[in-house]
Amino acid sequence: MIMKEKQDKDLLKYHKTPTLVLVRRIFKTYLGKYKGSVALATFFMLLSAGLTAGFAAMIEPIIDDVLSAGKLDRVWLLGGAILAIFIIRGIATYQHTIIMNKVGQMIVGQIQFDMFSRFLDLDLNFFHRHPSGQLISRMTSDVNVMRMAVAEGITGMGKNFVTLIFLVCVMFYQDWFLSCVAFVVFPFTAVFVAWVGRRLRKMSGRIQEDMANLSDRLSQTFLGIRLVKAYGMEDHERDRTGKSIFKVRELTIKSARINNLSTPVNESLVGLVVFTIIVYGGYQVAAGHSTAGELLSFITAFSMSYEPLKRMAKLNSAYQMGLGAADRVFAMIDENPEVVEAPNAKNAAYQKPDITFEAVEYHYEDEQKKALNGVSFNIQGGTVTALVGPSGSGKTTIMNMIPRFFDATAGRILIGHEDIRNISIASLRQNIALVSQDITIFDDTVWANIGYGRKGAYQDEIIKAAIAAEADDFIRRLPQGYETRLGEEGLKLSGGQRQ
Repeated sequence: MIMKEKQDKDLLKYHKTPTLVLVRRIFKTYLGKYKGSVALATFFMLLSAGLTAGFAAMIEPIIDDVLSAGKLDRVWLLGGAILAIFIIRGIATYQHTIIMNKVGQMIVGQIQFDMFSRFLDLDLNFFHRHPSGQLISRMTSDVNVMRMAVAEGITGMGKNFVTLIFLVCVMFYQDWFLSCVAFVVFPFTAVFVAWVGRRLRKMSGRIQEDMANLSDRLSQTFLGIRLVKAYGMEDHERDRTGKSIFKVRELTIKSARINNLSTPVNESLVGLVVFTIIVYGGYQVAAGHSTAGELLSFITAFSMSYEPLKRMAKLNSAYQMGLGAADRVFAMIDENPEVVEAPNAKNAAYQKPDITFEAVEYHYEDEQKKALNGVSFNIQGGTVTALVGPSGSGKTTIMNMIPRFFDATAGRILIGHEDIRNISIASLRQNIALVSQDITIFDDTVWANIGYGRKGAYQDEIIKAAIAAEADDFIRRLPQGYETRLGEEGLKLSGGQRQ
């Protein structure tokens, strides 16, 4: 229970990075590679936004010159211009969306790869603190939220903002006073949208943490399915997992309520503005201070400006949730391994060296008691040595420290007469054969599992290893022999075959 609470606190501490820092990091680190694509997409974005504003501006001559004045000679010209606007705007919008969506996917794909690479570089202590289900959730759920925010945010935010600016220019051109009246409600809308965004970012963090816990629960249940069935614990697992699912569901429903709360508020404010425009504009037209075309052009521009504003409010919700996910993702990428290689590390070149522990201590973060306390011993090279002791006495910890899965918190470990911290990690581990009590089999072919850890191993070498382990006979009896995929944790094999 203490360990679980500590993990939750560790995860919650990620929600502290300022928005501008996160955005700057995404743009500086990842977006710079795609400057050409962004420039091309920006051109299409400006073209689309300009044509949208152009359509609103053309309402005035259509009403005043064609419908009111009866100048039918301009019908074909204006009608053709409107048709051209819609066709070109559609093509420009398509190009902008496709280009920026691709850029967004490339960015998030690189972030996902960077996070996975960082996981591989971290030491075992990190994986003791973070269950595999939570790490998988970071790689999938968080990155998916971030993917949608980056792809949709980059695609939509800029386009809608520029479109809004162009339409506002049309509105001020038609009637600056009425434009000022119309935009009185905008500050209230902005404040409300900002409040919704803050709530959603915080709630997104809670949802993703609960999703991570659910993922961890499912992972443990599926990996331990034999025990679940053997002890008749199906109902127990249904109850535990059901509670996690219910918690995620309730938070998601609450998030949806907050996310869509902006719709009735914005609709009410816009309705008030439209009422003001119609009343004031109607009096202006009746008094001869304005034309019907100018009023309708203004109303068209305002109505069209409301759509990008509404979409920006929705995108802000996805954007804030994406920032929350980015915060947690970057926290993982920024994790520093505790086991680091010395700047001038040597390659291991020893033949049957002694292994010496000198006053070695080790303390796991989530445990109060030291796993090792002043352990000293010497193992002579060329001998077979057994570590004997009760469960929990530190035997596995000692074995994990020799290949530097952990580093001692005090004391030192020597191979030959060299501190292992002065030996390159790669060469150290290449000289160690690990036969663990924990059976690890990947969902891959027999070839891949036996040859794992030795790049470029030839098939005859793998077969010789299988023969030496007395496994060749049963491997050849498998459905596809050495080509057989073994399933997760080797579920397609018997217990003896897995060993």
